[in-house]
Amino acid sequence: MKRMYVLLAGCCFALSSLAQTDTTGKSNESDTIRVGGMIIIKKGQTNGDEYEEVTIHHRKNDYKPSNISTNWFIFDLGFANFNDQTDYAKMQSGGFLGAGVGESQFELRTGKSVNVNIWFFMQKLNITKHVVNLKYGLGLETNNYHYEDKRILYTKSPNMIVLDSISHGKNKLAVDYITIPLMLNFNFTPRREEGFGLSVGVSAGYRYSARQKFKDDGDVKKTHGSFELEPWKISYIAELQFGPVKFYGSYATKSMYKNDLNHIPYNVGIRFSNW
Repeated sequence: MKRMYVLLAGCCFALSSLAQTDTTGKSNESDTIRVGGMIIIKKGQTNGDEYEEVTIHHRKNDYKPSNISTNWFIFDLGFANFNDQTDYAKMQSGGFLGAGVGESQFELRTGKSVNVNIWFFMQKLNITKHVVNLKYGLGLETNNYHYEDKRILYTKSPNMIVLDSISHGKNKLAVDYITIPLMLNFNFTPRREEGFGLSVGVSAGYRYSARQKFKDDGDVKKTHGSFELEPWKISYIAELQFGPVKFYGSYATKSMYKNDLNHIPYNVGIRFSNW
């Protein structure tokens, strides 16, 4: 008798489940299944004919990078400065600096001294599972050094730095390089298009232009010359990526001057690129 009650209870439960089915013959049900980086949505509907619709979505973090990827026209915007390690007593006796030119005359206007880089391209070559990559490229570096003492004057015959008789409205030295960077990239999230990573390496830049620019009441004057600047600049470089935000930095291996004026340039800023 007890078995009979159990059997009747099971039948009632089954009938109750069938009674909840839409008797109109229409059913809209969907199942979602996640498999790795895919989301599979299965929809079923019956209205005379039975069919199933299956939709497959790829998750954003299922990004599959290629072994070689190219990023065109990268733009950098940052600050330009230098580490002054000059022995000014020695420099005064050498004849390159005029009377009254010392460390304080080379102090920069930090907010005005900017670094702008335009990279024609950068490529990333996979080395190990897209975690370790080689990055290299080609571009132009422009460094603008705005002086607090607007009397600083670079002369060409002979090559000297002296104090002008007037204080100009704006006074800057601009030095431009064509540069090749070479970095080892560590991508900590290789399956994400905008992940987290670090790049370190070196760059070699050749100076193709140098000029001093004055601006007084709207009048602009430029003087082009070598100014005893080194033709080559070798720098340590680094890049940090935090999702879509990227930072860069560079620090030269030696002074940008050929003589004992020991100004070691460095740059820091934000990089606008796809990766």
